[in-house]
Amino acid sequence: MRITPRKEEVAAVVALLEDDTYESATHMAKAVIKEVGEILQMRDWVALVHTWSDGHRGLNFAPFGNEAEAKTFASKMAFGGTGRIVPLHSPGTMLANHDGKKWKGYCQHDECGHAPFAHSAASAARGACQIPTCPCNGFRK
Repeated sequence: MRITPRKEEVAAVVALLEDDTYESATHMAKAVIKEVGEILQMRDWVALVHTWSDGHRGLNFAPFGNEAEAKTFASKMAFGGTGRIVPLHSPGTMLANHDGKKWKGYCQHDECGHAPFAHSAASAARGACQIPTCPCNGFRK
């Protein structure tokens, strides 16, 4: 899985690494692993869903960071049957916002932070927010 670190993700890990209140390297390592896990929960992923030639459910593989990565994996494997790519939308951002932890990185508005799939992909409205209660009018990755 290829991961391109985002500015706010790097800042969160750097803050932990520069915190001198940890009793030991073990405590700091645990905190970093938990933080990175939480960060990755905020991302959307892609799954490769497989069906055998006779129509039975096959082997499913995930997570992939994007469609190209899933297609590259599929081209290297020879299972037979058919496969398709399915987006996996993480509920992490919306759950974090519900629980009071605002996650910056998707929404332009400071009080929101919803996931990227809540923004329109339609040509004329591309990037426009689709959440009625959010006052933003843009989108950033």
